[in-house]
Amino acid sequence: MKAYIFPGQGAQFSGMGKDLYTNQHAAELFEKANEIIGFRISDIMFSGTDEELKQTNVTQPAIFLHSVILAKALGSAFQPDMVAGHSLGEFSALVAASALSFEDGLRLVIARANAMQKACEAHPSTMAAILGLADDVVERICAEIDDVVVPANYNCPGQLVISGTISGIDLACQKLTEAGAKRALKLNVGGAFHSPLMEPARVELQQAIESTHILKPVCPIFQNVDPRPNTDPQQIKLNLITQLTGAVRWTQTIEQMLESGATEFIEVGPGNVLQGLVKKVNRAMLTSSASLA
Repeated sequence: MKAYIFPGQGAQFSGMGKDLYTNQHAAELFEKANEIIGFRISDIMFSGTDEELKQTNVTQPAIFLHSVILAKALGSAFQPDMVAGHSLGEFSALVAASALSFEDGLRLVIARANAMQKACEAHPSTMAAILGLADDVVERICAEIDDVVVPANYNCPGQLVISGTISGIDLACQKLTEAGAKRALKLNVGGAFHSPLMEPARVELQQAIESTHILKPVCPIFQNVDPRPNTDPQQIKLNLITQLTGAVRWTQTIEQMLESGATEFIEVGPGNVLQGLVKKVNRAMLTSSASLA
């Protein structure tokens, strides 16, 4: 069974999507996106600098466009049995699975980017990648800190990203290193994504999501906050709303997709980071199964 997975923020690169523009339908979608956004995002994607691509109002729609237009360019070859997206990638997955229209998906991504940017400016905050510790150890130490510090991205076994205030993250990195983490690396991000500090963004985005028409997807989607197969439009909306302040449970998502019969994972969009995470999750599951045998 084929599982299509869609990347999130950080996968962008200069030149992304340029090769797709030779396809007439893809070119029409790029031009439609330029019109909706109000500036030529395609020009920035194809020839912009890394700095230009890092701007919040560019990064998120750019990754969304690359992923969705690539999926549509695949035509009849794009026949997923299940889909999932990492954070921002969840919106790409929903459009690819025909639960959201291209236009509505893009408008939600723009609203999401703007809401997150405002939340970041209101509460200076950050994130850090913790490598080489068990999830429960990271969870326990975060809970002991008297500040906002929470697990944000369960990327794969031994790789968990935490999110919170700057002082809280600094203290957490110190304590997690003392607890045996191989690395506790602060990330160059604008804010504490997938944490309670994104609550203002969640409230703002909730209005946009609730007023958007979501259909039953053509295949199950495994969402970040509830990584089980889902096709119910109302539950999909609720999970999307919760996503900004909830953790990205990618490890659990891949585990569930494998248990649901996924035999081939195809990454749709810029980069191949998710493929590496899938391999690590799969390896950990095989190791666990072997030790129980």
